[in-house]
Amino acid sequence: MFYTYILYSQSLDIFYKGSTNNIEDRILRHNKGLESFTSKGIPWNLLWYTKKSSKSEAYRLEMKLKNLSRERLIRFIKKYKDDIIDIKMIITLSNRICKKPL
Repeated sequence: MFYTYILYSQSLDIFYKGSTNNIEDRILRHNKGLESFTSKGIPWNLLWYTKKSSKSEAYRLEMKLKNLSRERLIRFIKKYKDDIIDIKMIITLSNRICKKPL
C-alpha cells in the first residue's frame, strides 16, 4: 500500500505534500529533522492522507497536489474532508486563507 499525504507546519505556515509506502515512518522522519526540506518546520502535523494501490499512482497525486496554489489546496482538502486528520486546523486555515469560510 502507498500513501499520498499533506503536512502542515504552523511555525512556517506552509504545507508539504509527499508520498510514501510507510506513512508512520515518514512522518517521524519529517518531525525528527531527518528530511532537509522539512527540518526547519518542525513540528509537522498530518492533515490529510489517502491510500493508493501503486507507487506511481501515489506519486502522480503528489505531483498534482504540488501544482495547486495554496487556496486550491485548501479547497481540495475541504472537498475530500472524509480523509482529513485535523479538521479544526483546516477550518482555521480555511477561514484565514480563503474568502469563503467553511
